[in-house]
Amino acid sequence: MSSSSSSLQTARLRTEIKRRRRWDLVFIVIGIFALLLGLMTLATLFIDMLIDGWERLHPEFFTSFPSRRAAHAGILSAWVGSLAVMVVTGTVAIPLGVATGIWLEEYAPRHWVTNVIEININNLAGVPSIIFGLLALGLFVYSFNLGQSIRTAGLTLALLILPVMIVGTREAIRSIPQSIREGAYALGATRWQTVQHHILPYSLPGILTGVIIGMARAIGETAPIITIGALTFIAFLPPPPITDAPPFLSFEWLEAPFTVMPIQIFNWTSRPESAFQHNAAAAGLVLVAMTLIMNGLAILLRYRLRKNIKW
Repeated sequence: MSSSSSSLQTARLRTEIKRRRRWDLVFIVIGIFALLLGLMTLATLFIDMLIDGWERLHPEFFTSFPSRRAAHAGILSAWVGSLAVMVVTGTVAIPLGVATGIWLEEYAPRHWVTNVIEININNLAGVPSIIFGLLALGLFVYSFNLGQSIRTAGLTLALLILPVMIVGTREAIRSIPQSIREGAYALGATRWQTVQHHILPYSLPGILTGVIIGMARAIGETAPIITIGALTFIAFLPPPPITDAPPFLSFEWLEAPFTVMPIQIFNWTSRPESAFQHNAAAAGLVLVAMTLIMNGLAILLRYRLRKNIKW
């Protein structure tokens, strides 16, 4: 009786294993199909953009200002403005986001105030970007009188990506084994020494992942930049940051009017002439290249840091 019951149980187990393996196979096939569908869609859009915009990618396109004539129009003010805004965004968001993540994970006491802060940070990561634009318009432009400038745009995008960087920093710090902290404390290290010499170096590759995601999102944003008053047509550059007179540094460029690559693309795509559509496709290729270069440098730095880590 027991042997027949055992055989029946074994048969049921084998049947269940086969059934689950079939479902695993179905899930794998669906996943591969969804991945290929997404890649094919992305490749199709990119190839179509490449075909439309390749003929406009010549040196004059990068060194010319926008023009009402499509053949003479360029992206000089747009790509310079994007780089300037990204400098301000990274300068503000990266140190503030990393410092906030470290404080929440290593220093913040565990009570209801900390829980409220964590909930709000997680919620802000999913807020539409236009909300940050409206917030910046009321706060930076009208309340602080910073004007519709590069500085305002950089601060707006810094607010936008700050929750992403904070969450990324916290997740990177959480991945560090608790034994590293305990070993540092056992040898007499203070909390800051533990963070400085152990937690930060080991979590830096993961922190850079959050930085990559945040900066890649910021460089392609349009809605908050339009809200705070970015120009759609600008035929001049901001003042240079380096001057001939002491102290050889100038911050006037922070207060200059600006435009960015997404705004320029939006302006050209809204025009009915086909020549401007080709300009928009070429500008889109440049924006994709800027994003890939920025991400590639960050990934390379992350790889080198991860390679030097010794657990």
